[in-house]
Amino acid sequence: MKNIFIILSLFIITSCGSKNSTEVTAEAPAQETESIVTLSDTQLKSTEISVSKLEQKAISSVIKVNGSIDVPPQNIVSVSIPMGGYLKSTKLLPGMPIRKNETIAMIEDQQYIQMQEDYLTTKSKLAYSKSELDRQKELNASKASSDKVYQQTQMEYNTLKIMLSSLEQKLKMININPNSVSESNITRTVSIQSPINGFVSKVNVNIGKYVSPTDVLFEIIDPSTIHLNLKVFEKDLNKLSIGQKLIAYSNSNEEKKYSGEISLISNDLSPERIAEVHCHFENPDKSLKPGMYMNAEIELMSHNTLAIAEEAIVNFEGKDYVFVKKSDKEFEMLQVGTGVKENKFIEITNSEKFTNREIVIKGAYTLLMTLKNKSEE
Repeated sequence: MKNIFIILSLFIITSCGSKNSTEVTAEAPAQETESIVTLSDTQLKSTEISVSKLEQKAISSVIKVNGSIDVPPQNIVSVSIPMGGYLKSTKLLPGMPIRKNETIAMIEDQQYIQMQEDYLTTKSKLAYSKSELDRQKELNASKASSDKVYQQTQMEYNTLKIMLSSLEQKLKMININPNSVSESNITRTVSIQSPINGFVSKVNVNIGKYVSPTDVLFEIIDPSTIHLNLKVFEKDLNKLSIGQKLIAYSNSNEEKKYSGEISLISNDLSPERIAEVHCHFENPDKSLKPGMYMNAEIELMSHNTLAIAEEAIVNFEGKDYVFVKKSDKEFEMLQVGTGVKENKFIEITNSEKFTNREIVIKGAYTLLMTLKNKSEE
């Protein structure tokens, strides 16, 4: 009985040892082929493969930010009337183009009539006062009148001159030419004209509404000097400087690139630790509208690094890899660290792993598909 137990124990131990040996032998090829692709002659002929070594490249890193198209304050005009009145007519709608000095609204009120009446009355009194002053001057010279009378007449004349000059300026403020005002040409309406070329961004009134001098009737924007207002986090501000180049593009048309440069960096930070950076475009066009959302890539100082063509990088299960040539038919997939991209080249951060090794730059994706298909068999 004891002999039988020993024999059974040896059999079990031998069987287990054989099984473990078989498993190791089976796993070894799987580990080897997990990252290595061996192409047959037929596959090699049908697959276009090119290789290259890492190259020294001067690559500029970039900061990716966003912002919007803006216009300077001097290009945004809020239109109001210095004196109150009722809006008689206007044709403005938001988005409508406007030329400088174009009539954009008509305002009417009885106070405009009163102002013209005061102007004509004062003008008439001034003419009489001038004649009286000349007469008193002659009388005073011959001692026919006292100095007091002459001085009083001169004071009245000067007062009327001031009043007339004041009324002239008031009439000009409401766009009435004082020289055109006469007893047969008194108007109850005044026109409002656009002070700039641009387009209407806001219309705040309707016909028949009474407006006061503090009311903004319209807002007009001149888009001829638009700029890009970017929002940059505090941690990136020390990397920026005046004159730095950038590329901007919109979400709706990422292929259309606009070149520009930084013109102003704000020193004020928002509660979110963000500063405004103003940039000028080199060649803006009419497709850029105030308020439009934009993305931008700000170019930082370039640095020399080892890089490879972007098409050499393949992504598998969230990681980046390249294929390294082992022989004419054999290629090994190795994980790679990537950095900054520029001009279709990408920085390799673990370049020491690939020193003097030939990396597949054309056909890498085909090799990845071949490897995946092999592992699924």
